[in-house]
Amino acid sequence: MSVETITHVHPPKGKPKWLRVKLPTGKKYTQLRSLVDKYDLHTICTSGSCPNMGECWGEGTATFMILGNICTRSCGFCGVKTGRPETVDWEEPEKVARSIKIMGIKHAVITSVDRDDLKDMGSIIWSETVKAIRRMNPNTTLETLIPDFQGLGIHLDRIVDVAPEVVSHNMETVKRLTREVRIQAKYERSLNVLRYLKEHGVKRTKSGIMLGLGELESEVIETMQDLRNAKVDVVTIGQYLQPSKRHLPVKEFILPEQFAKYEELGLNMGFRHVESGALVRSSYKAHKHIH
Repeated sequence: MSVETITHVHPPKGKPKWLRVKLPTGKKYTQLRSLVDKYDLHTICTSGSCPNMGECWGEGTATFMILGNICTRSCGFCGVKTGRPETVDWEEPEKVARSIKIMGIKHAVITSVDRDDLKDMGSIIWSETVKAIRRMNPNTTLETLIPDFQGLGIHLDRIVDVAPEVVSHNMETVKRLTREVRIQAKYERSLNVLRYLKEHGVKRTKSGIMLGLGELESEVIETMQDLRNAKVDVVTIGQYLQPSKRHLPVKEFILPEQFAKYEELGLNMGFRHVESGALVRSSYKAHKHIH
């Protein structure tokens, strides 16, 4: 048997033990949870039932999604609703900034749905959100996890100009599976987005991929090398979990030792940070990636 065959486990009826998580606890988590409930604040941590919510909140990090909760794309892995998005809320930047202030967040991650329905792809709201957060929370550091904006420099420049500490754009999967997993997205376009950001002055760029969709080890390594060639600084690697029966099935549960192998390979390639593990998500330990 090849190395690529024996490093994976085919999905049993239940999740393997390394995918089981403890309920979030701790004083900081409890405080933030009560604030979220009291003020009806919206974080992707809660709406996405992130397994790392307790750990991240305990460290003063939270993720917020802007531009609504309906995406114009229908990626096979994503649990976000697809359809006709709502009208842009131009008060949203102030609302997000206020939420961050109420929660006392030290490091905020901002993400969004794809808004291909808008002429600016949503990039103006992106820019205004960062500016509002800076005004209201001058000591809060920021990561922007952006869509591809169809690879158009005029929209990417708006992100570059507001200078978040980290700018992230996820590849999500390997080249061979991109059309199946991401549908409207393109592998090379995403690489070009990351390359463009670095070439235009973004100090820290970041990307993430999911495993368990049928990729080979050699393809994962190829994707990691492509990211390094694009001068990406940080990479996250985690286990794909099926949001519902309508989404792509999990084909493999990746063993912990394989995640450890990818981490070692990534560091040897020259990434500044590699977060690799079954429960790793895009914003996992995000506050560490600014240094």
